Amino acid sequence: MPDGYTESTIEVAGLPIQLRRGGTGSSLLVIHHETGNPGWLEFHDALSARHDVILPTLPGWDGTQRGDWMRSVRDLASVCSLLLDELGVDKATIVGLGFGGYVAAEMTTANQSRLNGLVLVNAMGLQPDEGEIRDQFLEAHADYVKSCFADPANFAALYGEDVSTEQLIAWDANREMTARTAWKPFLYSQTLPHLLRNVNVPTKVVRGTGDSIVPVAVANQYVPLLGDAELIEIDGGHHLESDAPAALADARVG
Repeated sequence: MPDGYTESTIEVAGLPIQLRRGGTGSSLLVIHHETGNPGWLEFHDALSARHDVILPTLPGWDGTQRGDWMRSVRDLASVCSLLLDELGVDKATIVGLGFGGYVAAEMTTANQSRLNGLVLVNAMGLQPDEGEIRDQFLEAHADYVKSCFADPANFAALYGEDVSTEQLIAWDANREMTARTAWKPFLYSQTLPHLLRNVNVPTKVVRGTGDSIVPVAVANQYVPLLGDAELIEIDGGHHLESDAPAALADARVG
């Protein structure tokens, strides 16, 4: 993997947040999927050619310390906002991937004045008016994650042909955190649609044409709620950052 970044630990809300950061320019906060943070990818490297890319691991994911008090996606959004405060970042563009898009949307409703822009990539967070967000708890860990990639080779490049026991344990812990923060209702908010109507920042809603996790209806619902945000479709699956890293990096705001 590319290594043009540094690693550090920042304490936020009493929790040690693992952080990767690289590049220079305007700040981009990238929030990972509910399946976890696989590290610094080609996608992040492409962004860091033009931006200061901030990539935290959400607390409780990938074996990191969780806060037993955390019970909602809004709690995660607050931690991400406080992280920017600790880093001294006054303004940033937020890029949310899947579940990370749900976190990003919640961040935006809390304090949009700190945002230069918002990029929601195959974002969860809204109840689909057609279809359902796929229930990962009905599938084996590896089967679900594999289905997030349009090209199986991209899955294998990250996790190998035979997934390690350590990775399976990490995915299980990540599922637990997903359930703790977004179980009921499952991966969407009943209040978010009302709050988003007052969000007034440049926004792009990006959808992978082969996304089998989040119905197309969700992207279509986000667009009018966010002031007729720009809708971009890119060939690839739910994990567009691996299926189409260059195209997704070009779709960023800021």
